Amino acid sequence: MLDKTKALNATSVTDLRTALALLEQHENQLVSTSEPVDPMAELSGVYRYVGAGGTVMRPTREGPAMIFDKVKGYDDVRVVIGLLASRKRVGLLLGCAPEALGHHLKNAVEHAMAPITVSQSEAQCQEVVHKASDPDFDIRTLLPAPTNTEEDAGPYITMGHLYASDPVTGESDITIHRICVQNKDELSIYFVPGGRHIGAMREKAEAMGQALPLTISIGIDPAINIAACFEPPTTPYGFDELSIAGALRGKPVELVDALTVKAKGIANAEIVIEGELLPDVRVREDQYKQNGKAMPEFPGYTGGAQPALPVFKVKAVTHRRNPILQTVIGPSHEHVSMAGIPTEASILGMVERAMPGRLLNVHAHPSGGGKYLAVMQFKKGIPSDQGRERQAALLAFAAFSELKHVILVDEDVDIFDTDDVLWAMQTRYQGDVDTITIPGVRCHPLDPSQRPDFSPFINAPGVSCKTIFDCTVPFDLKDRFHRSKFMEVDVKRFLPDFVG
Repeated sequence: MLDKTKALNATSVTDLRTALALLEQHENQLVSTSEPVDPMAELSGVYRYVGAGGTVMRPTREGPAMIFDKVKGYDDVRVVIGLLASRKRVGLLLGCAPEALGHHLKNAVEHAMAPITVSQSEAQCQEVVHKASDPDFDIRTLLPAPTNTEEDAGPYITMGHLYASDPVTGESDITIHRICVQNKDELSIYFVPGGRHIGAMREKAEAMGQALPLTISIGIDPAINIAACFEPPTTPYGFDELSIAGALRGKPVELVDALTVKAKGIANAEIVIEGELLPDVRVREDQYKQNGKAMPEFPGYTGGAQPALPVFKVKAVTHRRNPILQTVIGPSHEHVSMAGIPTEASILGMVERAMPGRLLNVHAHPSGGGKYLAVMQFKKGIPSDQGRERQAALLAFAAFSELKHVILVDEDVDIFDTDDVLWAMQTRYQGDVDTITIPGVRCHPLDPSQRPDFSPFINAPGVSCKTIFDCTVPFDLKDRFHRSKFMEVDVKRFLPDFVG
């Protein structure tokens, strides 16, 4: 057991429980309730007010993570939500200043550390075993998978980390997908077309007439939550993102062989679901509700239910004693953290390779769910840097294909302060000369404006007009755009309790 009287820091974090213990030592970072909660819509309804943030319907706010100690219908399972729904909290968990997280993850990619496999006797995730062959097996009574709203197609596992290997090469990958509980031993999984490597593995296995064995790990070290969300070209096919989590922690992620399929799970996960994706078997995502709706997604709208999704056949559920199920509200700031900070790292890495020292920082803004909008802080040091800021924006689109808009600002603008970014737009931007559009480019299918019936210039769903808003001052005019300077003072002389 962890000694909670000892001061903890990010180096103490090895799994979900040590992460929660760290948060307990910091004010306003973790709260809990013993009031029984219904996982069907009520749990998310509560957290919307407590700390969801992101693109969630207002009112909402940035707040602490929350543990529900009593979930109706489930005696021995707790639920945690909002673990990463604050950039400050992510920095705390990863041992990094919030504004430097993109650079921190970029460094981890460059110093990747491959995972290792431990024995089953060492695997905490297999302390309790439920096999699908047991006569009373029903995943719906084992795990309190919640719904975000009353309209959801069904209970969703929203923080399940799929881990699988290529059926030919053996190369492994970890990703997060939308997983709907369909019946006692079947889940549906939504793979964005062409967007994820495990989707490609599934297609390869299906073409060979084979099932794809995999595990779904729930309740893990938050370093893995973040690392799993990297995408190509930063992490090409065959790059195991668990190696980024290893670099973040300075030690390899530990895996364990599954009990019922040829796959590996995260050894210290709270819960691991074992099974396989069946070849040529499909299910309607909303087969029970039949209302055309899936669940709320990161843009802030409810995603449409898919008519035919691959089926994951559950073979077993293993878990730690008294497990903690981790979940997320789809459009919350938690998605911004998981998708956005790896995006920042990817953009920083690509631009740095092309033009070292010019791009100072990147913020994947919450309004875009961490995917659609990047604010880039660019420094023009010499006359020939004029125009390079736009080249950097083009590189950002290449680094992250789902990026829709880029706002470019100078080095004196705080990219994490939306008011400051909009100030730059009002005083350093002219729409007719500083707007660069790139029409007809593939983006992300969950943006409801990317449809032919929204714009006559869009010829297929998921195609967008990518736009650069250049809010930087032309190099030869920089002398005219100095901000007013104020005296540097010691505020604590006047207000001893002041926190800057």
